[in-house]
Amino acid sequence: MTAMPVARPESTVEAEAIAARTVSDRAEGEAYVASVCFKHGPPRLLGVELEYLVHDVTDPTLPLTASRLAAALGPHAPRSLVPDSPALPLPAGSALTVEPGGQVEVSSAPASSFRSLVDAVDADLAHVADRLAASGLRLAPEALDAFRTPRRLLTTPRYAAMERRFAPRGTGGITMMCSTAALQVCVDTGEPRDAPRRWAAAHALGPVLLALFANSSRHAGHDTGYASARWRAVMDTEPCRTVAATPCADPAARWATRALDTPLLVRRQPGDSWDVPTELSFADWIEAEGEAAAWPRPTFGDLAYHLTTLFPPVRPHGHLEIRYLDAQPVREWTVPVALLAALLSTPSTADSVLAVCEPVSQRWEVAARHGLADPALRATARVVAELGCEALSNLDLPDQTITDLADAVERRWRGGGRK
Repeated sequence: MTAMPVARPESTVEAEAIAARTVSDRAEGEAYVASVCFKHGPPRLLGVELEYLVHDVTDPTLPLTASRLAAALGPHAPRSLVPDSPALPLPAGSALTVEPGGQVEVSSAPASSFRSLVDAVDADLAHVADRLAASGLRLAPEALDAFRTPRRLLTTPRYAAMERRFAPRGTGGITMMCSTAALQVCVDTGEPRDAPRRWAAAHALGPVLLALFANSSRHAGHDTGYASARWRAVMDTEPCRTVAATPCADPAARWATRALDTPLLVRRQPGDSWDVPTELSFADWIEAEGEAAAWPRPTFGDLAYHLTTLFPPVRPHGHLEIRYLDAQPVREWTVPVALLAALLSTPSTADSVLAVCEPVSQRWEVAARHGLADPALRATARVVAELGCEALSNLDLPDQTITDLADAVERRWRGGGRK
């Protein structure tokens, strides 16, 4: 999320100085990852990153062009789309970015309450929707393009290299990049004593909430046979980037080890080719192994960039970025966000989540394929929904809002979780 970065140095000068420093050895690299990815403190802030596919209002099968999207977004267009754009933030402070296939992403500023988050994001979403509507475009309600095959819109070296890298594994990579939209929730890591529990609970909820809010069964005019074909596409990229972490006493240390052992996806360098050897890890680069022996030594800026190429269900970026939820229709994004925030709102609730979800915590594939049609996931989702709705009062919401959210969760469960 743009407004909740990996590291929060005191000044731009300090940030640039850190980024330019060379990583001397693996130990220094792991210490850096652990410190910037797991920042501890009271859980106060909440944020969201809302991705949406963009369709023509009249004919959603029409390809989206870069020029049409750029004209619609105007001064908010990101520089990945319009290099000389002013890239202005949205009126309520959210950042606007564009994904490889032309999906727009609204990334909120960190909010101190659920109510303030909703007010800001709804205002910014309405602004984006109005600008798109003036150009005959709309935000799609599904998390997977139900009408078009994947087609890359952005021509940056990063995305070109990613497309080439994923292609030998099949269509999952290009589908994930260009035809999917996610709802990402950002929460604070929590106090040191609570962080492992929050990390574990955020993961354990994954298959249940993925099933409950699955919204991506059709792609390019066909039924995929999956409740969340979006998540299937994510899993079909590279497992080393997407596999869920397992609970442990020191998630920061384990994540740091994983980050350095994960193969490089791209390497920023002059020219249009950012391709790298398939099995060369960041640790290999530090140690000048193989082809990396001829490269400049990696900097902390290179390491920070490498962290953006890992796509697990929960990604630590100073906060916890929860990435497994399918995008929801514009007017319904608040329901899974409120439920997830409530379920992580207190240590005791997180303990209850772990106890309830442990038996189904590894059923990612089952959740993606069957959603709530799986009996174990459906039964667990019922208990999780009740637990979360009881905890909505922790979000300091009006009684009517709590009732409306609880009713929406109940309808989702009774409807089988599938759109």
